[in-house]
Amino acid sequence: MKYKIVLVIIFLFGLKSNAQNEGDSIFYSDQVHEVYMVFNQISYWDSLVAYFPADQYLQADITFDGTLIPSVGVKFKGNSSYNNSSRKKSFKIDMNEFVAGQDVNGLKKFNLNNGFKDPSFLREKIACDFYNEHGLHAPRCTFAKVYLNGVYWGLYNFIEEADTKQFLNKHFTYHDGNMFKGDPNGDLRYITNQASSYYPKYELHNNDSINDWSDLVELITKINNSGSAFQDSLETILNTSTFIEQWAALNMFVNLDSYLGSGHNYFIYHDTNLDKFEWVAWDLNESFGSFRMNLSVSALKNLSLFFVPTPVNSRPLINNMVTNSTYRQLLIDKACEWLQYDFSNASIDRKIDSIANVIRPFVYADTNKFYTNQNFETNLSSDVTVQGGAVLFGLKSFILERRNSLMSELSSSGCIVNAATSTGERAGFEIFPNPPVQVSHSNVQMKVRIKFQFLIQSD
Repeated sequence: MKYKIVLVIIFLFGLKSNAQNEGDSIFYSDQVHEVYMVFNQISYWDSLVAYFPADQYLQADITFDGTLIPSVGVKFKGNSSYNNSSRKKSFKIDMNEFVAGQDVNGLKKFNLNNGFKDPSFLREKIACDFYNEHGLHAPRCTFAKVYLNGVYWGLYNFIEEADTKQFLNKHFTYHDGNMFKGDPNGDLRYITNQASSYYPKYELHNNDSINDWSDLVELITKINNSGSAFQDSLETILNTSTFIEQWAALNMFVNLDSYLGSGHNYFIYHDTNLDKFEWVAWDLNESFGSFRMNLSVSALKNLSLFFVPTPVNSRPLINNMVTNSTYRQLLIDKACEWLQYDFSNASIDRKIDSIANVIRPFVYADTNKFYTNQNFETNLSSDVTVQGGAVLFGLKSFILERRNSLMSELSSSGCIVNAATSTGERAGFEIFPNPPVQVSHSNVQMKVRIKFQFLIQSD
């Protein structure tokens, strides 16, 4: 049998306003960063605990990769990641809380996530990278060794903050639109046409002095009350194509601690240039099926692409879209595209191995981590059953089983995945410029990713 090698060159474009983004030297570095926090308060830990319910910052000096930044704001963050017996808590850092004009490579805020429910330390990193490599609006992620008053506190995920002008400048042409967070319960259900009805369920993260929620009310109204004109109405106010990509990614990674399941952990930004809302992913640490929603192991790994939690009217956006033939087909098309090459062991396993090799010494040295060194090693490939009987899926085995499940489900919808990618008969390399190549035209700059793939096919 003869074989031929096919070269596939894919250009991925995205709008960009700066030639260099804030944080590029942090997130596109192959090093594990160092964050030293020094608190002058004798009982600083007690103060951090006391300040947590009030969402208040405590002052500290930070040294980041050898550079001192004095008098920054530090506070604990999280819900389930905070409310556990471990002393390894997650942190949010605000460089300008006490002194204006401070930053780390242009970043004015960042998060340090503690790896709760993740023996591999890689769930959030792999998911964030997938989102960013495919042009989805999502924070960037890397790793940092964190020290508190000279004591190594552990390895953390270093996460970009999404509700900043820096983030909006990177993803959109303008940063002056409203940005809402779907917390604590942003299910997008219609309540009334009064903005105040939505105050308990959403947070406005900018433009708070104006406090105009009319655009959010309009979005929710069109999602729920458009009847047979749903598609035409939705197209006027939401970038549905980019939302479908976010939806597909959430489902494929089975991140149910999101709008797809729990109904929160996302931002929506009103891009005033396009006059449409854009979906921004947030809190991807429960990817790889870590958030159970009382579903069985089998149900999580075999989650339907068209999953909507019950009652279905509790998530009106995806429920109305999945019953619309056009949107349903676009969701199938996007999932099928990613199953072909990107959401596969051939693509992701080598990333898992490469990153694990870099962070392994710092995982082992982390005496505050939630799981054992053996749990870390095992969970890179296989499921781990932890205290209480919870099963945390192995990264590589999850990709394999999840991909097979979706290919089987979508085969009747015309999604036929190339056999070479299913069996691992794939050779070659991918190039994602870091940062991406900059191409300027007029007053608009584009970021371009060039992806090379060599496929071995039978002739």
